[in-house]
Amino acid sequence: MTPLELISQVAAGQDGMVTTTQALAAGLSRDQIRHLWRSGRWTRLARGCFAPYGELGPVASRARIRAAVASLGPGAFAVLDTALELHGIAGLRRSPAVHVSVPVDQPRPQRPGDPSLVVHQLTMAAGDVVRVSGISVTTPLRTVTDVILRQDRYPAVSVLDSALNAGLVTAEDLAMVPTLLRGRRGAVAARGHLGEADGRAQSPLETRSRLRCCDGGVPPDELQLEVRDEDGHLLGIGDLGWRAARLIAEADGGGPHGAPEALFADRRRQNRLVNAGWRILRFTWADTLRPDYIPWTVRQAMSPHP
Repeated sequence: MTPLELISQVAAGQDGMVTTTQALAAGLSRDQIRHLWRSGRWTRLARGCFAPYGELGPVASRARIRAAVASLGPGAFAVLDTALELHGIAGLRRSPAVHVSVPVDQPRPQRPGDPSLVVHQLTMAAGDVVRVSGISVTTPLRTVTDVILRQDRYPAVSVLDSALNAGLVTAEDLAMVPTLLRGRRGAVAARGHLGEADGRAQSPLETRSRLRCCDGGVPPDELQLEVRDEDGHLLGIGDLGWRAARLIAEADGGGPHGAPEALFADRRRQNRLVNAGWRILRFTWADTLRPDYIPWTVRQAMSPHP
């Protein structure tokens, strides 16, 4: 096996990333590495880290995260938005910045070499750092705790809902968060966000729609409301429901509802619910950007019509 073949094999197990140390161990010289990078055959991801394929594939984001952590040496770990991404927790817009922390007892790099790399020095307790796909990262609980301190209400509650829905944190875990927040900047607002978390929300769009309804004085009676016929057969499940009004609101995200098969299934389900006497409202992300629109629409649908 040639050095380049060996390096490709190593990179394949690391999201398409290889370090200078690994390339040297495979048999390349520093001059050869430099030539491969400057000629465009390799892409430099971070200091001492490369993608040996020129252009990165679909795992580019995780490759860059892995490279950023590796470039800061032993003890570095992903935090904040980047940790959310590694854990698969939704709720924030994806940021081009990679957030990495170095231990507090190590010198903080003044020039990490990448303008999109944000270096922190966060104090961690024992057990606050785990490994995901070989990358050191804060635990889901520590991650959401750190994030909700820095976010406004809607994204913060969306993050909490996503972590709960995915089973990455539990209600018992969240009961410990006030202690973790004590004395930290933003703790008062973050404790309020905890009280609004609901793991039944299956997307940030559902969370935002629910919060708009709550703010507008028409909170849903149920989330993931099951509607069954007289024989107990399931007719459909509504994202937000008002059982007494026989009203359901659906949060239609572009991803899960955009495929033709999903659209057809949604229409069949809606027909079953309408025939059973339920009314269906549908809301999109753009609707949640207008504070009054969703609650007004729900209130109109609940009002008796002549």
